[in-house]
Amino acid sequence: MNHLQTALDIIAQVGGAENIEHLEHCSTRLRLSLYDNSKVNETELAKIDGVLGVRVNVQCQVIIGHEVVQVYEAARSLVGSPQANAPTQTAKPNRGVQIVDFVISVFQPLVPAIAGGGVLKSLLLLLDVLGWLSRDSSTYKVLDNIGSAPLYFLPILVAITTATKLKVNVLVAVSAVAVMVLPAMTKQLADGAEFMSFDLRNVAYASQVFPAILCVLFYAQTEKLFNRYSPGALRIFLSPMLSLLVTVPVTLLILGPLGYELGAGLATVILWLYSKLGFVATGLLAAALPFMVAAGMHKPMLPYAVASMSQFGREMLYLPASLAHNIAESGACLAIALKSKDKVLKSTAFSAGISALFGITEPALYGVTLLNKKALYSVIAGSLVGGAFIGWMAIEAFALVGPGLASISMFVSPDNPMNIVWAFAGAGLSFVIAFLSALLLWRDNVAEQSSALTLIRPVEGQIIPLENVNDDVFSRKIMGDGIAIIPSQGVLRAPAHGTVVNVFESGHALSLLTDAGVELIFHIGIDTIRLQGEGFHPRVKEGQQVKEGDVLIEFSLDTITAAGLDPVVVMVVTNGERFSLTPGSNNNKDTHPHIIMTLKESV
Repeated sequence: MNHLQTALDIIAQVGGAENIEHLEHCSTRLRLSLYDNSKVNETELAKIDGVLGVRVNVQCQVIIGHEVVQVYEAARSLVGSPQANAPTQTAKPNRGVQIVDFVISVFQPLVPAIAGGGVLKSLLLLLDVLGWLSRDSSTYKVLDNIGSAPLYFLPILVAITTATKLKVNVLVAVSAVAVMVLPAMTKQLADGAEFMSFDLRNVAYASQVFPAILCVLFYAQTEKLFNRYSPGALRIFLSPMLSLLVTVPVTLLILGPLGYELGAGLATVILWLYSKLGFVATGLLAAALPFMVAAGMHKPMLPYAVASMSQFGREMLYLPASLAHNIAESGACLAIALKSKDKVLKSTAFSAGISALFGITEPALYGVTLLNKKALYSVIAGSLVGGAFIGWMAIEAFALVGPGLASISMFVSPDNPMNIVWAFAGAGLSFVIAFLSALLLWRDNVAEQSSALTLIRPVEGQIIPLENVNDDVFSRKIMGDGIAIIPSQGVLRAPAHGTVVNVFESGHALSLLTDAGVELIFHIGIDTIRLQGEGFHPRVKEGQQVKEGDVLIEFSLDTITAAGLDPVVVMVVTNGERFSLTPGSNNNKDTHPHIIMTLKESV
């Protein structure tokens, strides 16, 4: 993949750099908070080399896969700092959408640090259980401190992500939050501190999330206020000083305790629901995860998971359910890779299955599962059964990271040696159920008859070889194989049932996806884009379903020839690697004189 080119193309199709408010990434997706989501060209975005899929809801999510970091770095270098001035909003912003976008932007960047520290701590627990490294040794304690640091200083990390999202001074925001975790401040709170005769509540702010978020939200307002009224010559120190003087006391008196109760309450509510529903909750969540991950809506679960980790040091719903789902995706994909005779699908399913086995499910979802109902049914079955078993055994996770084979040590419990054993058993059950289901249900969808995929003549006229077209892009088959017709009438028709993917603004070109999966591009004339739409009259629009023979574009041959341009009509199959193409006969004695091309699925 050319990471720079991919990033350039993505930026262009989301409305340009000026439409990007915030840019972030997770393990497989580029996540863009845009000023105007309506500017996203999803069709063209999905066609970009290296893009596995696109989802636009709260954020614009571009699924890249394991090379997402390289694409993110390239995009960041091109976009630079977020735009200082947002474009004028044409519609009233949706408050709910803004809240979800804020939550994702604040919590998503925390995952690598928390995951790294959590997995290190779980590996240390495993080494201690195996007797290879005693927890009383100095080496163990040093390594344990390394693993504990991200969670202990979570308020500082949250201050950075929140300030970045709100576009306020990051260092001043961190300074405000840092007061809460200062050792001297912690000791004062424990001893019973007061501020101007008001008692300060003794709260252990280390590892807390919501006090830091509320602190930075309030700081953002004070910064705006004091920046507005501070004299220009004094603003560099006066505004930060006044902001800290106001923000920190209000946080210690009100916002900190409120945020602490919010985090504790969120974790307690989820655990109360789990205690009432038990293993059913884990099984149902695991079964729903294919749809949640596909829509990107599993990320709002992060605040709960982070709060649970900081409050209890463990999590027993979302991460265990994710283990069942991830391994089920792997089982279904590897079964399809074993059974399918389609070479392209075998390769896709195998690589996606291995990726899912290690906790990354997007390649499996977008490359196999969501495209095939039987594969999806198999994943749901494996997730449901495995998730219910995991819930029944009350398995707990001790690190916030995507569950998989590489991170299975996250289920090592310092108190329950069987926790990791049942985690392996639940993962194995999910894999076996999904694997066997896919193996039994899967059937390759390959056309049996030799002439199953046929294309009729899209325009009346004389058929000529594509090599004879006076344009190197077509004659050298750079875009793909196909045919060309010197038209006798100015009507372009659909050669098969399908869906219109794209209609060019100038009306001289159109792309179509047939119901049989053939991707077609039609181009009327050579260099006719110079006419800027004159003489071209599209009769369909993007997303429209068409039947064989329906009129796609009407065009004026006289207008084209009067401009001195070649009117030849080109039809190219852009996914020809999936098919073997056989041009039809131009002989009217043929049984089907209007069939100009036959395609067979390559197996």
